[in-house]
Amino acid sequence: MQTELWQGNIISPSHSGLPNEWKRWIMSSKLRQIPDGQLVDILVQRGVDIRMAIAEVKAVSAHPYFQAASAMLAEQTQQAEAQIATQAIQVQKLETQLDIYRQLEKLNPNYNQVQRVESLSRPEFFENYFAQNTPVILTGIMGNWQALSRWNPEYLKQEYGEVAVEVQFNRESNPLFEREKEKHRQQMKMGEYVDLIVQGGKTNDYYMVPFNGNFDSPELKPLLKEVEIFTDYIDPSNQTACIFFWFGPEGTITPLHHDPCNVLLSQVYGKKRIRLISPNQKALLYNYVGVYSEVDLLNPDYEKYPRFKDVEIIEVILEPGEVIFLPVGWWHHVEALDISISVSFTNFWINNYYNI
Repeated sequence: MQTELWQGNIISPSHSGLPNEWKRWIMSSKLRQIPDGQLVDILVQRGVDIRMAIAEVKAVSAHPYFQAASAMLAEQTQQAEAQIATQAIQVQKLETQLDIYRQLEKLNPNYNQVQRVESLSRPEFFENYFAQNTPVILTGIMGNWQALSRWNPEYLKQEYGEVAVEVQFNRESNPLFEREKEKHRQQMKMGEYVDLIVQGGKTNDYYMVPFNGNFDSPELKPLLKEVEIFTDYIDPSNQTACIFFWFGPEGTITPLHHDPCNVLLSQVYGKKRIRLISPNQKALLYNYVGVYSEVDLLNPDYEKYPRFKDVEIIEVILEPGEVIFLPVGWWHHVEALDISISVSFTNFWINNYYNI
């Protein structure tokens, strides 16, 4: 209000000079380093005698209160600038360290590959992959899942067609659909959603994702009986908000991001293309908000994001019956190549909660 005080008021100086509110305006303006000449001009425009205006502006400069406030503000500004400079140095050091790690990881004979193994014992998995923050695809651990032979769109419609479910809708109208999930919630019956998927063809406009919380619905809980939890890696006693259901058409996209925890993603129906980027390349990914990259991986704007040109991407196809371990901090972009159904787990035996 003080900064606009002069815009709408004619000043009527009293016998003792300017009103106090105008003196406060002069002081706050000078603390913002507005030139004295500009302040005098404004005062004159508002009806103050030029000699009084000059005298009042000079009087503020000479006042010990103003001098103390000005000195304090200058000190705070200097401290803030020093803090910003220190933070910039710390960021630069971190980026340098990550660059060193990028160079070192290239010495690994399996660099830029995701190993496919049939299965891993609990010690092998936790020591060689979980603790080493290394992705891996397990090809032989879903063999006992009834879901593999049962789950498809027709089955879900037949068995759960009348169940109310929540879906993300109108995603293609919003480039920030993943960050702004709340705007895209929509309720419908499972049967209606299945019809939409089967008849609608390739699209990213609607997708049933973990955020929709459908596995928390009592009506869909029986689906979990057709899933065998990997007890070597996953704690079966901890299932609250740890097992997630994905179901959508060909063409759904999960944009480039990293998760704040380790994830096991199990592919039940259809195929997914997963593009992975090592966390050591974080400095190249323009991560300004949360866990998301600003870059559209499928159509990168190299003029706006030039460092993304140096990113090295690992691409894998996840087939039905395969499970991929996505370590915490690993960037990934997921694209459904068919109508797709997936289940993901985060309830590992080892602590899986990180302050990111």
